[in-house]
Amino acid sequence: MNHFRFCDRETPYLLPPSLDDWLPKDHLARFVADIVDQLNLSALIGRYRGAGSAAYHPAMLLALLIYGYVTGTYSSRRIEQATYDSLAFRYLAANTHPDHDTLCAFRKRFLKEIEALFVQVLCIAKEMNRDYMDVMLLGGTG
Repeated sequence: MNHFRFCDRETPYLLPPSLDDWLPKDHLARFVADIVDQLNLSALIGRYRGAGSAAYHPAMLLALLIYGYVTGTYSSRRIEQATYDSLAFRYLAANTHPDHDTLCAFRKRFLKEIEALFVQVLCIAKEMNRDYMDVMLLGGTG
């Protein structure tokens, strides 16, 4: 007789799942989020007018781009798709899904600032953890 674990994709959760519980504590995505939280993003935040519909926070968009760069996901369309398919990207996006146009517009609008912030990210990574620094410089899979 076969001994397989039962697989039921229809069972609902009793409580909403927390992405924090699903992503390992030492995951690269957490490291990127921690570093981005340390950055001074006032130059980005100050350029939002506050008009129209609510915008995604620049810290979240920046974390998605940095994690994308580090893991070799450069396309805004692929980053958007990864917010659905990848637990790490979903964690960084706080279970939201900015579309590729939003990611692309953010990247174009703040390209100079993103370049400078990425250098800051590498400096902070170097101070915090040598292992992650190597992954960030050489690229990795998270």
